[in-house]
Amino acid sequence: MTQICKNSLNMPNIVVKIIETIEKEGFSAYAIGGCVRDYILGNIPHDWDIATSALPHHIKSIFKHTYDTGIKHGTVTVIEHGEKFEITTFRKETKYSDYRRPADVKFCDNLYEDTQRRDFTINSIAWHPQKGIIDYHDGIGDIQKKIIRAIGEPEKRFEEDALRMLRAIRFCAKLNFAIEQNTLNSIKECCHLIQYVSSERIRDELSGIIMSDNPLKFILLRDTNLLQYIMPEFEICFHTEQRHPYHIYNVASHILHSVANIEKDLILRWTMLFHDIGKPLSKSTDEDGVDHFYGHCEESVRLADNIMKRLKFDNHSRQCIIELIKLHDIKIIPDEKFIKKMLCRKGEKLFEMMLKVQEADSRAQNLQLSINNVYNLAKAKEIAERLLCERKCFTLKDLKISGKDLIEIGFEQGPKIGKTLNYLLDVVINEPEKNDRDILIELAREKLMKSC
Repeated sequence: MTQICKNSLNMPNIVVKIIETIEKEGFSAYAIGGCVRDYILGNIPHDWDIATSALPHHIKSIFKHTYDTGIKHGTVTVIEHGEKFEITTFRKETKYSDYRRPADVKFCDNLYEDTQRRDFTINSIAWHPQKGIIDYHDGIGDIQKKIIRAIGEPEKRFEEDALRMLRAIRFCAKLNFAIEQNTLNSIKECCHLIQYVSSERIRDELSGIIMSDNPLKFILLRDTNLLQYIMPEFEICFHTEQRHPYHIYNVASHILHSVANIEKDLILRWTMLFHDIGKPLSKSTDEDGVDHFYGHCEESVRLADNIMKRLKFDNHSRQCIIELIKLHDIKIIPDEKFIKKMLCRKGEKLFEMMLKVQEADSRAQNLQLSINNVYNLAKAKEIAERLLCERKCFTLKDLKISGKDLIEIGFEQGPKIGKTLNYLLDVVINEPEKNDRDILIELAREKLMKSC
């Protein structure tokens, strides 16, 4: 049933201006989709979508600054006052041949037909400066009920575009909504179709889920059977108990609580998702019935690397996540000499991330027992911050001696210079007062004499 509400959402003037500019040329236009949904929820939209009866060549003639975004599907991006607006011609889609994209796109001049092709009711709400909200599929009602519901027959929507199954879970996590039962059942029925979706698109939707305020909604991937196709390595974590005094969750629940415990940084959240994924393959139980996971760090690194290659992570992110997984189980000692060595070996940024990873991990354990570790991590952070503030020597660039100085006293060019500088750095880390050029020159001479 068509539901037209006259109330205004008080959209930004630039949105009103774009709609009015299109309509002055004899076409109809509406803000639609996520931007309207977000305004209803009281959030500021990041993307602006406008649906119109105008064809792409009309839009390009109406506005000065445009570029083709998806011209085949009727989308042109307009740039006004430095902001981007995606303007798409009303369309109705025909048969889908690959469970991802329509085999053909037919433009139409009817807003209702255009909304019929969209994924979920909450994303089908349109808005017009004079007409107000136009809600053909009761998206506002579903927002009020806090549910994600597919438009029309859910199975058809997912057969048209299998990515919509993951989008449903992402919206669930982003908005803290539930998935309407028929829609949820259809995801379970169509879960195998996710195999037709590109790795990159799957990765991006997973990132949206774990970067939300509700990363534990990741569990829906298991409940809908999508996980077995997307990340089977994680599936077994739900069935791996941790009978150990330091743990109160199974492996999967521990991992997801650790994701929720860390800040919304993509590298950090993916690190937490992977940091214990190797535990099921490393589990052993002693004679007292206590579970142990010796070597799980190495297994987690191996599995995470395989998954990230499969999901086509960029090399920088993959390498950083792998390094943090390797470091997540290293015992941190809140001692100045230890912290200096860690800052020297790992660098300021990586050491800071390492502390965050270990704290998130500890807080997802039995906190009554792991609280001491949380305390030690906080002390380590304080020491590191003080050392950085005081610019205490813990890197080669802070040494009062250089490779040039070593050459001047008789060292030959080669690896011996680097080894000697690292030796001198270790001396200074343990005895800061020896970071003096004359003292270091004398120590270097002694080292040179012993090697002759």
